[in-house]
Formats: sequence, C-alpha cells, structure tokens
Amino acid sequence: MKDKTLPRGLRNNNPLNIIRSATKWQGMSETQTDKHFVQFKTLAYGYRAAFLLIRTYMRKYGLLSIEQIIRRWAPPSENNTAAYIRTVSEMSGIKRDAMLHWQNEAEMIALVQAMAYVENGRIVMSDSIREGYKLAVKGVEG
Repeated sequence: MKDKTLPRGLRNNNPLNIIRSATKWQGMSETQTDKHFVQFKTLAYGYRAAFLLIRTYMRKYGLLSIEQIIRRWAPPSENNTAAYIRTVSEMSGIKRDAMLHWQNEAEMIALVQAMAYVENGRIVMSDSIREGYKLAVKGVEG
C-alpha cells in the first residue's frame, strides 16, 4: 500500500501525471486503480513514459521549447500554464523559448525533474529520472 501522504503522481509512480489512454506503456502496473492517471511499477518506468511523450511532442508536433511542450502538456483550460512554464524554466535553468534537444541527457533530465516538481509540489531527487531517460533512449534506439 502506497503512503497516502505522497502526492498522487508519486503514489502512482507517474511523476508527470500521464493521463490514462489506450497506450499500453512498458512497466505499467497490471492493476490500474486510478481512474484518471496511469500507474507504473516503478518511478523509472513513469519517467520513461514521460521522456517518450516529450520525444513525441518534439518529433511529431514540432514542439521544441519548454513553452511549447508545456502548453500542450498542461493546457490553460486545466492548469495555470504560465506559472508552470515559468517554474520549469527557472528550475531547469533553460530559457522558456530555447530549442531543446532530446539527445541532450542533462537538458532532458533538468526539464523532466522541474516538471515533476510542478506536478507533485516537491523536488523528486532520485536516480529513477536518469534510469527512465536511459530506458527511453534504449527503447527508441534498440
């Protein structure tokens, strides 16, 4: 049983709160008890899915900056998108309109770590972020 004091994204091992869909993510928990968000077996798998979604945003939709990615990830109809963008830019040290590079591990980890902070209200320091990135890269290269 997960600690109920943890934010929902961490309880679900889904630190960026990926919404449930028809996608069958690698590392999904067999039982999905959250009606809205995907639940993963480990944080690393949750981060892997987040990195792959961001890669899709970049490649399929041409969203290459923090501002562009977050406008789709956390639309103004559901979120304070301006505050989300500002916080991620400040925490990651990446300008909101700078072009991101999916192959740049440090840049992607800084982006996702900052997004996880906004989604969960706390800094998530863990090797799971780096492990998730490596799983994502392995999945697209291998």
